[in-house]
Amino acid sequence: METLSSNYMENVDWFNATLGVGRNCDIVSRDYMIGGRRGRIWVVDGFGLDATLERMGAFWLSLTPEKVAGLTKMQDFADRFISFTETNVETATETIVTSVLLGKSLFLMEGLAGAALIDAKEYPARSVGEPADGKVLRGSHDGFVEAMVPNMALLRRRIRDPHLTMEAMKVGERSKNDLVLCYLEDRVDRTVLNDLRSKLQKITAQSLSMGQESVAEAIRPKQWYNPFPKVRYTERPDAVAASVMEGNIAVIVDNSPSVMLLPTTFFDFAQETNDFYFPPLIGGYLRLLRIIVFLVSLLITPIWYLMVSEPERLPQWLGFLSSPEPAALSLIWQLLAVEFLIDVLKLASLNTPDALSSSFSMLGALILGDFAVQAGWLGPEVLVYMAFVSVAGFAQPSYELGYAFKLLRVALLVLTALFDIWGFLAGLVVIFVLLATAKPLVGKGYLYPLVPFNGKAMRRLLFREPISRENT
Repeated sequence: METLSSNYMENVDWFNATLGVGRNCDIVSRDYMIGGRRGRIWVVDGFGLDATLERMGAFWLSLTPEKVAGLTKMQDFADRFISFTETNVETATETIVTSVLLGKSLFLMEGLAGAALIDAKEYPARSVGEPADGKVLRGSHDGFVEAMVPNMALLRRRIRDPHLTMEAMKVGERSKNDLVLCYLEDRVDRTVLNDLRSKLQKITAQSLSMGQESVAEAIRPKQWYNPFPKVRYTERPDAVAASVMEGNIAVIVDNSPSVMLLPTTFFDFAQETNDFYFPPLIGGYLRLLRIIVFLVSLLITPIWYLMVSEPERLPQWLGFLSSPEPAALSLIWQLLAVEFLIDVLKLASLNTPDALSSSFSMLGALILGDFAVQAGWLGPEVLVYMAFVSVAGFAQPSYELGYAFKLLRVALLVLTALFDIWGFLAGLVVIFVLLATAKPLVGKGYLYPLVPFNGKAMRRLLFREPISRENT
């Protein structure tokens, strides 16, 4: 049945069967007698606002036959007797079923054409506490949650502009996930917006159970070999508000606290929220320090291996770097083994209960590191360099970019071990090729504003400028 029937009981039987009344313990349904006419309501237990539905039901039961006499359309009944603001009338059965499963209450009444969908719902949600991966010393300490309505409210609270647009979409053939495009109508790039909207509408996935990551993988270019991230994620409302004010698009996905910021370029990852909660000089220093440290973390172990393998390449004042203590494993295998162990400790800490995770990770690192050195498996210099690399990885706010650099560092190290300096140079060329050929989800290019060049935008990304009218 594509549209509602004119027979009330036929509609009731169809919705009972489709929604699984009696089969699903969380589908609640009950009958009313309203002014001498039969009525029925369906709602998902746990979504409906009990107090609101109870008040409306009590009011309907008090209606007399004279008050509902002559009504033939559900819209007329809704205009007179449904006080809840978010109410609409629908006749398409598929839309009605999807709406009920989203949390709306379905109301049918005998003799009235159409079904009333009452959006009296409340999703289970945690508080808008500060996200774990976006902490700041100063500034707001709220963060997005898994429900879209509170997330949109957090943005509306910061951008009180009538041009702020929240465009709703549904993606996923079976899961019917809610998705919202947030942008400023008068500042967004219409070409980018239309391109993104078209890609989202063409998603053919059955389900987007992984939220924003499922959406990103469904629309990203087919470059599985390129590790550079194509999307910037954040759980901070202030960062999203600033990005939207600059003309970008925020993609809010239901059931996910992470918001996608598009278009994303490589240089966008140079920015962090903390930069803007300090004066420009301090913020600029922090940004420059973060960029330098992250580049050093990519190159430090391959360059050190290159110098140690041929000590005569080192100038005399760096001679102390050329004589690491001997160990049972060769130097390349020591470096690769510690890279592997660091990730093992991260995974173990992630899956350890919160009360034990910090002590476990520290204890594991100390015991493994100290035992490996005393047993002669690893040299202390290797642990020092890898400790710096590990700490430097946390200076980058994007986990995706951090792991991309880790994979590239390991590949560069292996090429250096196999082909000496020529392998090192070839690895650098491969990194630059991967960076130059990376395709963004939408936008002018992954290396914008370097390619095509925009000096003003490039300067703002690399150096923290004072906040002005155009610089949010």
